[in-house]
Amino acid sequence: MLSMHTCPLAMLGGKKTGGMNVYVRELTRALGERGIRVDVFTRSQDNCQPMVVHDLGFGNRVIHIPAGPEQPLRPIEVAEYVEEFAVGIDAFVKAENSYYDVIHSHYWLSGMTAERLTELWGNTVPVVQMFHTLGHMKNRIATDVAQEVDPRRIAGETHVISDVVTTLVAPTEAEMWQLINLYGAKRQSISIVSPGVDLARFVPIDQAEAKTEIGVNCGQKLILFAGRIERLKGIDTLLRAMSVLEAWHPEAVKDTCVVIVGGDPWNDDPDSEMYRLRQITDELGLDNQVAFVGAKDQMLLPYYYSAADIIVMPSHYESFGMVALEAMAMGRPVIASEVGGLAHLVKHEFNGLHVPSRDPEALAASIHELLSRDTYREQLGHQAREYALGYSWDSIAARIIGVYESALAAVGA
Repeated sequence: MLSMHTCPLAMLGGKKTGGMNVYVRELTRALGERGIRVDVFTRSQDNCQPMVVHDLGFGNRVIHIPAGPEQPLRPIEVAEYVEEFAVGIDAFVKAENSYYDVIHSHYWLSGMTAERLTELWGNTVPVVQMFHTLGHMKNRIATDVAQEVDPRRIAGETHVISDVVTTLVAPTEAEMWQLINLYGAKRQSISIVSPGVDLARFVPIDQAEAKTEIGVNCGQKLILFAGRIERLKGIDTLLRAMSVLEAWHPEAVKDTCVVIVGGDPWNDDPDSEMYRLRQITDELGLDNQVAFVGAKDQMLLPYYYSAADIIVMPSHYESFGMVALEAMAMGRPVIASEVGGLAHLVKHEFNGLHVPSRDPEALAASIHELLSRDTYREQLGHQAREYALGYSWDSIAARIIGVYESALAAVGA
């Protein structure tokens, strides 16, 4: 596995940590359970971190390769060190006198690394690629030039698709067509395999117990957002929806709290999205109703989901939406923008509700509907749990193994 720009062991909600980190970590564990040995290579961002970490069970390893300064960098800055990263992996592999049957790369930077590794290893190892987000799709929802992705990313994604990969993995049929129509990918090179959810970890917990565990006491009813703090997540829409709801139905939000899991709320950098969101919170007079609690370890997330009455995902774009699936596994309904993977994962009026993206009024109406109808909210939550049971990581790993076998056959291994 290649996860160059972000480590699968990082806490959810950090600057560049989210669904992809969870995906790499949990798929690695599930493959290990099925007897497949996995090494995950990631760029070292901390020289105090051990080079090799055995935290994913079954002999699997996370291996931190120095490439550039050992500190967090923006993904486009990481691109400068692809060659150094690939050469470092190659040196590690040769020192152990080992080999790999398949390269599974995640995000475009890892795809570029995979290309260099296949050159070093004689072009005999198939490359399975998953992007997790697509630059063209991010540009489609950008509202100004500053939000558009660097053109080097689009060029890199296009090159990886046309010249590097053996097989592409798309989480939904929607992304499959995006790869075909926006990047010229061939239909026969794409396998649709959704991410999964850890059904042993994400099991409903008593709500009162969960609230005690997390120590958030800003209201009897709790609305939760969890994820990266960036504009495409639409957190400002949630804040504005709460302001609308307070104007429309003040009694409904009298004892309601919004908890934002992710980011660093103590960062006073005026260029950060967190700073902007805190300003919006202050301007809307929501300081007593919104709690920014920062990034949290994956082990704590079940308590946050169980403490909540509703999980809200007001994103402008999501490749899949793993937070929604985790929330469903915890028996919680999800209100989500009808975009990307969320349009497929969330079934309107079955396991949650759909709302248009960037529409605070529609979101406010849906929040009010679920807060004011306890039986309906609980019914959606129960159905959400039943729905999530079909996404075990074991079943997803079995399908990914099928993708690996097809990729090996395609290169004649």
